[in-house]
Amino acid sequence: MKKNGEFTGFLGVVTGGKNDTNRNKGGKKFTYSWTFGLCLLLMPLCGFSQSVFDRFEAMDDVTTVVVNKNMFKLFSRIQSGDPEAVAFMDMVKSLENLKVFTTEDQKISDEMRSTMNGYIKKESLEELMRVKEKGSNVKFYIRPGKDADHVSELLMFVSGMEDVNVGSKNFETVLLSLTGDIDLNKISLLTQKMNLPSELGKAGEK
Repeated sequence: MKKNGEFTGFLGVVTGGKNDTNRNKGGKKFTYSWTFGLCLLLMPLCGFSQSVFDRFEAMDDVTTVVVNKNMFKLFSRIQSGDPEAVAFMDMVKSLENLKVFTTEDQKISDEMRSTMNGYIKKESLEELMRVKEKGSNVKFYIRPGKDADHVSELLMFVSGMEDVNVGSKNFETVLLSLTGDIDLNKISLLTQKMNLPSELGKAGEK
């Protein structure tokens, strides 16, 4: 949909209003925002890889965001003269898949936790870190990558939250899965530009 002549959506990231995260301190909007919005409209045309978490997408009380490798490639081809935007696009070209599942429903939250724990055990993922603050619990698990700064898979589970707002809704549980060649030193940039839960940025504080 549109707002003030611009595309809106994807957790508020492509809006032209108060949720617009594609503006620098001087108020200059990144030139790729309209293309980002167009890419989002094309998402249903791109095939998504299957994972053990996909069943949550069909649940009514779960909000889902999925971005696949083809979409990340489109992002990386967008032209921009802004250094921060260039760094973001350089990072996403090595990513393969992003899935974010959010819910307020306690039963579904328990299912997410159980499914995640089973996946971690089956795939032998390693714990990266745990953070407990302000009533929320954040856990990160990884599949090692090419060196100490890179991982090939990052899994985040956040529970017990009371102040996480996505669009007009509040969520208490977030399950996030990210695969590809992931540079943990740049994960906060991904969090900022795609308006993902701020807890994800903690993965770069290892």
